[in-house]
Amino acid sequence: MLRYWLCFASAVCLAGHCGANYCRDSNLCCPGRDSSCVVQKAHQNAIIEDLTDKPCYCDHACLKLGDCCPDFRETCGVIDCVVSSWGPWSDCDTKCGSGSMVRSRRVVQAPAHGGRHCPILIQRRACQEHHGCSPDSDVPLRDETAMILPGSLSVSRHSNETVDIRKNLRLRNPDDPESNAHREYCIQFEVTKVSKACHADSDYKSLREGATVCLLCEAAALRRDLKWRCAGHGVPGHTTRFYALVAPHCHGKWIRADHTLDKKSECCSNPDFIFV
Repeated sequence: MLRYWLCFASAVCLAGHCGANYCRDSNLCCPGRDSSCVVQKAHQNAIIEDLTDKPCYCDHACLKLGDCCPDFRETCGVIDCVVSSWGPWSDCDTKCGSGSMVRSRRVVQAPAHGGRHCPILIQRRACQEHHGCSPDSDVPLRDETAMILPGSLSVSRHSNETVDIRKNLRLRNPDDPESNAHREYCIQFEVTKVSKACHADSDYKSLREGATVCLLCEAAALRRDLKWRCAGHGVPGHTTRFYALVAPHCHGKWIRADHTLDKKSECCSNPDFIFV
């Protein structure tokens, strides 16, 4: 709240404070908020016309309200908190999967007499570690994010190589895609969370919370280093993430179905999306 004051010809001057300009001259230093801890700069019978003649305060609240007398900090011993620089980040607190790491700083000078409080002393951030996972662990798969494109691009990719987005991004399988056609598969996902940006793009309008969508893992998207699967194809029964390659603000979460669909299924013949 702002402090308000009225100066009239009949105004009463605070005893001992008339005509003073500083906390030191008025012998004032008040803890907390105290509206009576004021230095009346202008004469008691003067009408304030110049803003520099406004009253100033010598209580701790003046630091927040911005109406302290010029010498308040020095006279009243105001000391702001001072902290050290941030220390290094700790190691991730897990060896397999999602975890967190922390860093800290210390208080060099504690605040006093209404000085600025200390900022946060501990920060945390997310981290991922997979080097400690067992060979058969599915944790790394849960942390993968699927990059997707509209299913309509599956047809254009085979009919016109110049629009192969994955080839342009140098993510295409170096092996002959035709030789790996037998490895293609389809997966269904139940969408659990989706950003609003997906609703604004007609190519991704089927991404609605509670909806089931079908994704095709084509030969061109198969990854040898992932044991001939598509990146981000999820783990049955677990929530994983996805985002649209050409609409990066469209992203969300989904849960993979328990089974992989046959290549001849309707899902594979007319997929909603394809993996990249």
